[in-house]
Amino acid sequence: MDQLVIAGKAYSSRLLVGTGKYKDFDETRRAVEASGAEIVTVAIRRTNIGQDASQPSLLDALPPSKYTYLPNTAGCYTADEAIRTLRLARELLDGHSLVKLEVLGDPHSLYPNVVETLKAAEILVKDGFQVMVYTSDDPIIAKQLEDLGCVAIMPLASLIGSGMGILNPWNLQIIIDRIQVPVVVDAGVGTASDAAIAMELGCDAVLMNTAIAGAQNPVLMAQAMKKAVEAGREAFLAGRMPKKIYTASPSSPTSGLIGS
Repeated sequence: MDQLVIAGKAYSSRLLVGTGKYKDFDETRRAVEASGAEIVTVAIRRTNIGQDASQPSLLDALPPSKYTYLPNTAGCYTADEAIRTLRLARELLDGHSLVKLEVLGDPHSLYPNVVETLKAAEILVKDGFQVMVYTSDDPIIAKQLEDLGCVAIMPLASLIGSGMGILNPWNLQIIIDRIQVPVVVDAGVGTASDAAIAMELGCDAVLMNTAIAGAQNPVLMAQAMKKAVEAGREAFLAGRMPKKIYTASPSSPTSGLIGS
């Protein structure tokens, strides 16, 4: 069976989904279930997973016994902020070590600050975390993050929440070709075709939040994304036909025609 393996654990789904921006935890649950995702991200600074005992907890809607939680550092702009946030997450989730690191550069574009990201990744890896890291689509930075010990590299397709799709497939292809750990497209996916293209390029998985939560029908979009990721992966494994410019090739053989 073709499974996604991250930090030594195998998953059947190659779609990772966020848990923010839904109208309530019930919609979150229904969308996640429809997506088939087994890994869910949670913004520790924005979502209650036990920090406030008086409020509903995401842990009740999406039990950790069923899903692998991926605490992330959304909203962090320095390495120190990100490190503190993930250490808190480890305490809240009983020693959980698999995390998503993102250190943003500014609040307008939400583009990653790769200098602070590298700094935080080095410290977190040494501190025993299994770090999946959000970064730019720079192949050099991606390789440096892998060399630091990150368990997955997560380059953006386009800006967070933009829905612009994959703007630079060539850089993604270089990263895929050079990186040995899983490459997970993160940020910018807008619709099912974007997810399929990412998988056809050879990405190991796709992570998304707004593309599902921001749809008019999040549950239906989650179903579409599930199918798109599966179809894109199968197309990659099948190996597409070569592209031929100005070379006609009939679908049916021309030899042995009746009457010839």
